[in-house]
Amino acid sequence: MAKEFKLTHDRLIELENELNYLKTTREKEVAEQIKEARSFGDLSENSEYDEAKNEQAKLYGRIAEVENILAHAVVIDEEEEANGIISLGCTIRVRDLDSGEADVYLIVGSQEANPLEARISDDSPFGRAMMGKKKGDKVAVEAPAGMIHYEILSVEK
Repeated sequence: MAKEFKLTHDRLIELENELNYLKTTREKEVAEQIKEARSFGDLSENSEYDEAKNEQAKLYGRIAEVENILAHAVVIDEEEEANGIISLGCTIRVRDLDSGEADVYLIVGSQEANPLEARISDDSPFGRAMMGKKKGDKVAVEAPAGMIHYEILSVEK
């Protein structure tokens, strides 16, 4: 069974736009690079041609990757009521019980994760530990530095 990719509606639109760009504009640009490199003569010693072909391979690889994601995408309903239970699309506020620091995270699918923007994947150890929990729960998360204990302060959809 193929892996499902959990996406927000906005991310789905971004990927559809990227695929359209790759198949139209970018594909034409790469084809032009190959055509130009061919005009330089002997292909066996033509680094411009090799580079253009590598670029084409990367382009087709990315097109295949985006098509696979879109074919197996599951759009998460951000408007759905959270009922206080952590699920995809929830913004959670947690407090580290050891340091006392509080942080806010958005739980997203793996395709949208960006820890620098506090967008945490549901597939990450932190995300997996939080899924299904509610306000007031205490959660232990296994990290490389050891177990970290959190208290969930709020859950919003």
